[in-house]
Amino acid sequence: MTVSSPRAVALLLGVAQTLAWGSTYYLPAVLAPVVVQDLGADPTLVYGAFSLAMLISGLAAPGVGKLIERLGGRPVLVVSSGVLSAGLVLLTVVPGIWGWCLGWVVLGFGMALGLYEAAFATLGMLYGRDARRPITIVTLCAGFASTWGWPTSAALVPMLGWRGTCLAYVAVNLLLVLPLYLLLPRGHGTAPAGKAAAAPVAPVGGAQRAFLLLAVFFTLRSLISGVIAVHFVALFGGLGLGVAAAVAVGALQGPAQVGGRLLEFTLGSKAHPLDVAKAGALLLPLGAGCVLLLSPGEVGLAAAAFMLLYGASNGILTISKGQVPLVLFGPQGYPVLMGRLALPMLVAQAVAPTLAAPVVAVLPAGVSFGLILALSALALGCLLLLRTQPPVPPTPGPAAGHPG
Repeated sequence: MTVSSPRAVALLLGVAQTLAWGSTYYLPAVLAPVVVQDLGADPTLVYGAFSLAMLISGLAAPGVGKLIERLGGRPVLVVSSGVLSAGLVLLTVVPGIWGWCLGWVVLGFGMALGLYEAAFATLGMLYGRDARRPITIVTLCAGFASTWGWPTSAALVPMLGWRGTCLAYVAVNLLLVLPLYLLLPRGHGTAPAGKAAAAPVAPVGGAQRAFLLLAVFFTLRSLISGVIAVHFVALFGGLGLGVAAAVAVGALQGPAQVGGRLLEFTLGSKAHPLDVAKAGALLLPLGAGCVLLLSPGEVGLAAAAFMLLYGASNGILTISKGQVPLVLFGPQGYPVLMGRLALPMLVAQAVAPTLAAPVVAVLPAGVSFGLILALSALALGCLLLLRTQPPVPPTPGPAAGHPG
């Protein structure tokens, strides 16, 4: 049995994504400190394994896009549940730090096969340009992945240990996520099938310029997100907040992300996705500006304003990551383009925390927020250079595979 309604498909995929994200991507935040203590391992290796997984996910993304273009999204997502489960099993059965690292290598491939980029590509293949609303529904659901993932992991670890917690999440992926994927429609939906669909799509001319601008934008934003996700306590500490206050401010990100997505779903539904993305991109430099402009006595207010605006910006741009390439370039070749976009984004997210660590440690927090302002403004500039309808690539001919 499969479902056919776009809304039902989006809800199924949204629930599956919520479970998949919470049981994999959000694991290290709770498990890594326990693993460091249990294995007596170097924290750099423990956290570095997750960065390696993100790097592998980015490198694998273009190939996954081609696979979805050729086979459709359903079989790829089904396989992702098995690969994620295999990675979680390896975390538990292979002893020592090498088992932890090997498990995250496999999880890196699983995340490439089964998280947002693959889900968006699947919806693009099924519904073409009509995938905008389903993409938004998926992100609205999955916005609660950390909301269930972190507390659940924190509750399971004292009862089951970190290895038992990983095995519990194997059950989540095989008994809940996998059946949901099996209910998805088969085939390619409205996307072109056959020989034309299998051909790699390479934007040329004005469309190539538009694609490069989009890739630079999302890569810069991923770089910033990777830094904030790991170093926000140190950044806010540099402003004068204690650890407890910094963590409390950081907790505002989740509700702000969901709020941003709700704004896109309601007020932004009539606007062009590129205009919505520009509005979302503007929020981060505004947030960084609040930190730089407010007086030291208002540091708590400034930090809260930054996190609320940053979270709302991320929430909107998560949707834009799926919608804007689809609207600008069309459904043909969409999974391949999503894979190409994901590669630099995930690589940036993987290396950003390590590259930023000495910067955050040495420079004053005000300078760090100034750099965030500059990079986010540069990213916004890339979007402002884009038109809502870039030149369409010419129909592939005998020499179309070699754009000049």
